[in-house]
Amino acid sequence: MGGIGKTTLAKKSYDHLTIRYHFDILAWVTISQEFRSRNVFFEALRCISNGKDYDKMAESELADLVQKNLKGRRYLLVVDDIWNTSSPHILNLENGWKLLCDKVFGPEHDHPLELEEIGKDIVEKCQGLPLTISVIAGHLSNTAKTLEGWKDVARNLREVVASHPNRCLGVLGLSYHHLPNHLKPCFLSMSSFPEDVQVDTWRLIQLWIAEGFIRTSGSRKSLEEVALNNLEDLISRNLIQAGKRRFNGEIKACGIRDLLREFCLIEAETTKFMHVDRTCPTFPTQKRDVRHFSFQTQYYSADDCRRLLSPVARSIYLFSEKQPSATHYNLLGLLIYRRAVTLEVFSHFKLLRVLAIFNRGVKFRSFPLVITKLFHLRYLEVRCNSNIPASISELQNLQTLVIHVHLYSDIILLGRIWMMKSLRHIHLGGAGYLPSPTRENIQNKHLAIGMPNLEELSGLCSTKCTNEVFCGIPNLKRLTVRIVYSEEAPLANRLIDMSSLTKLKALKCCWLNSSPDSLKNFGFPTSFTRLTLDGWFEFPWEDISTLAMLPNLEELKLKDQAAYGAVWKLSDNDKFKSLKFLLFRWLNLEHWEASSDNFPNLKRLVLKICEALNEIPTAFGEICTLESIELLDCYSCVRFCKND
Repeated sequence: MGGIGKTTLAKKSYDHLTIRYHFDILAWVTISQEFRSRNVFFEALRCISNGKDYDKMAESELADLVQKNLKGRRYLLVVDDIWNTSSPHILNLENGWKLLCDKVFGPEHDHPLELEEIGKDIVEKCQGLPLTISVIAGHLSNTAKTLEGWKDVARNLREVVASHPNRCLGVLGLSYHHLPNHLKPCFLSMSSFPEDVQVDTWRLIQLWIAEGFIRTSGSRKSLEEVALNNLEDLISRNLIQAGKRRFNGEIKACGIRDLLREFCLIEAETTKFMHVDRTCPTFPTQKRDVRHFSFQTQYYSADDCRRLLSPVARSIYLFSEKQPSATHYNLLGLLIYRRAVTLEVFSHFKLLRVLAIFNRGVKFRSFPLVITKLFHLRYLEVRCNSNIPASISELQNLQTLVIHVHLYSDIILLGRIWMMKSLRHIHLGGAGYLPSPTRENIQNKHLAIGMPNLEELSGLCSTKCTNEVFCGIPNLKRLTVRIVYSEEAPLANRLIDMSSLTKLKALKCCWLNSSPDSLKNFGFPTSFTRLTLDGWFEFPWEDISTLAMLPNLEELKLKDQAAYGAVWKLSDNDKFKSLKFLLFRWLNLEHWEASSDNFPNLKRLVLKICEALNEIPTAFGEICTLESIELLDCYSCVRFCKND
């Protein structure tokens, strides 16, 4: 039985710092209803090994690799979501009432006494299931905290329990049906994703916007701000579960519990909101009268897909996983191997707004030009092994472009992309070569060029970090730069000046095959709050100290030899006044000298694989804002902390 809190309890134990420090390896593997042993091995290797390509390995080889990685080491392996028929324990009335009070009134349980009797009556109708109690508590949090208001909820619960064939799903439905109308499509859209998937917040928000679920209704807030408010509202109602968070509470990823997903799927199908295929289907006899489709099955032929989907389809999500077999064809496999015939399948959906291909194992050999004819497309996510054609500019309504390629691949974007005024997000898997905005190859020479609405650009090649490019994207908020070698413009002699990006908030620099000699090669804007340096930059610690001059820097991450040297000694003038989060991963730092004045507002310190570091500065104990210090594979530090 789901919803009784098994995963929640296991996750709290798994994340407990004392437990994490005790083991060499930690792995969390989700089994789910549709058991596939190959996927289980993939999940395990993702946790215990780094960055290898396992797609071409046989299942027996994967199993052997898991065994070899674990042999002789202290490990904690959590296997979640095993479906069986055993009967679990449930909460008694006292503990159920405590949980409801925690959710509705907070830890102080400051509630009107008149609500206690009716509140316990509500708990009893939830049958002791923590998930059901939590969801009803989310509903009560948005209901008037009066006796009459709670009696209405109890009355509705009584009717649901008496009439619904599945009492648990019926109780969850009660909370859903009382949602404001603007939240319902956002919640039901979670059925687009397979079971147990954690969805990046930026991706979910852009999909909601592209689908047309978000309205500003005269508000001064941006579409992203309204979408984020919707997400936080659904989380507060316990309908969506927050996953990873930043130090400041920002949600990085989210998901949905299994029982709520089951309700989502039933409601989406019943209301004709979305059709989700989860198993290998029979041949369809008629088109589905819905506008949103999600394929979460191993096989499906392209011809079947065309017969199933309505010509007025607005969104298509593809999660197919396997290659074609003798009798069945993976939809994406057909799109590759019989490209000349089946790529045209997309041309039938003229009103398509979202095309999201999440299949990791299949890439288009060349960018499918037929997609550029889908004028209404707002969100496009594909995997391909070629450059982006000039005809991409035909997609004048496109807001989000996500292109997956190998990390070390190059992606060339042609000049006409500067005509795409609606673009808000560009995510490139490799190094993206974005030309300067010029009027070459543009038929109408009088049109203004630039992407004024672009807020996020991920994967920009360092050789294209020029004033001309940055002037064309003046409202950029988040930027990821891939540092590459260029004989024409060696980094040692060139300044990467980002100071014109006055609205930039987050910057990530990733090393690919080259590195500037010093951080002095970067002209950082003073506006940004988050900086990540990832890869073999090997900047001296003296350069890292200069980052203290950035007045708004709140989050600093140094990963994989981004900084180099055995000693970091900060002077009295090196004050990171705004820094709240500091992370080191795999650095060769041995001795760190700093006072509490160097990091006066630090809240969280994370050290990973810093095996040479002897100790954390003892003065950090005087930082009154410091809430936590997390150590992973920092054995010298751990020994020092124990002895101290």
